[in-house]
Amino acid sequence: MTGPSAESRLAVFPNPDGSRVPYTVFSSEEIYAREQERIYRGPTWNFLGLEAEIPNPGDYKSTFVGDTPVVMTRTEDGTLAAWVNRCAHRGAMVCRKARGNALSHSCVYHQWSFGAAGNLQGVPFRRGQKGATGMPKDFDPARHNLHQLRVESYRGLVFATFSDTVGPLADYIGPEMRPFVDRIFAKPVVYLGCTRQYSDSNWKLYFENVKDPYHASLLHLFHTTFNIFRVGMKARCIPDATHGLHSIIYVSKSEEDVNSADYKAQKIRSYDEGFHLEDDSLLALEPEFDEITTNHIQPIFPQLVIQQIHNTLVARQLLPKGPDHFELVFHFFGYEDDTPELRALRIKQANLVGPAGYISMEDTEATELVQRGTVRDGDKTSVIEMARSAPDEQNTLITETLIRRFWVGYQNLMGFETPSVAAE
Repeated sequence: MTGPSAESRLAVFPNPDGSRVPYTVFSSEEIYAREQERIYRGPTWNFLGLEAEIPNPGDYKSTFVGDTPVVMTRTEDGTLAAWVNRCAHRGAMVCRKARGNALSHSCVYHQWSFGAAGNLQGVPFRRGQKGATGMPKDFDPARHNLHQLRVESYRGLVFATFSDTVGPLADYIGPEMRPFVDRIFAKPVVYLGCTRQYSDSNWKLYFENVKDPYHASLLHLFHTTFNIFRVGMKARCIPDATHGLHSIIYVSKSEEDVNSADYKAQKIRSYDEGFHLEDDSLLALEPEFDEITTNHIQPIFPQLVIQQIHNTLVARQLLPKGPDHFELVFHFFGYEDDTPELRALRIKQANLVGPAGYISMEDTEATELVQRGTVRDGDKTSVIEMARSAPDEQNTLITETLIRRFWVGYQNLMGFETPSVAAE
């Protein structure tokens, strides 16, 4: 009888409910390498970008699945494609530009050329010179295309997977999450541009962060002072029922100054009634949905976070760059039928998030503090117990349930041991 593998012992979670997380998962090179195979090249759908980024045949965008470089493109007939950005000849990256338009791509190293769909089109001196050397006679170009990924789009969000077995994208997103995606992507969108933010911390710390309503009104002065996100507001916190890796948190605006007395009584640092904006239009709120929602944040594991704050709409792309570094790309968008005034408001409110935003810099500062504080204590664990005995779906922001569900799903996907197995 074979015992547990060494890989499954890389991290042992003391509690099966995700309430104790070993800090080694944030710093281990071995765990990071395992994530690339079991998550990013495993049975997951990975967000690549918006269809609106590549509206025309030949449009392309360079991005990543995990740390594997890939290219998302629209082929000559208008279909979507994605391929690993690695030449079939000697492995060099084929596409070196961030985005553009081209129906063929050539590797700079030996000029092998490929079509937009990744099919090999040309090999210089394939027949040699004057009948000498060249490729073997049985060389078949069709067997040397770029590595194709499965690609599907849901509501204009483009995803890819290495897996041949994972189900359709709509099923992967799940019935609990789809209505909230549909809410934001109910109309055709226009791409407004992107910003990038880098953090010297593990990507999973950020995934915890976007599942953590408990921190939002304590860390973010802007959220709390301006009544965007406070405990006591009308809220929903919902995990997906299949694996717990996706979730939704949304908060609806109240006409009242919710819970300011409670923040004062507890001397919460993030509430400052003396803090004012010189330009109040930054927080203008143009009603667009059935409810006046001030914050909608929805991670779709492992690379997408959909967010609406007031009228700014963002698809955040989370890209790991090693066990202690990640990149966030904020893709801002609006709707095709936006008025010029609403479009201008969306762009102004983009200042709420991104690398110079009023909110996002605080999140990555917090994750970096955790990274630095835990790097030499991999055998210690975090304590994630807020609302531990409550149901999975909750109407409160004082909860860590979504984080626990995430860690249970992560542990299963990674094949890490349960305490009972580890003890044997």
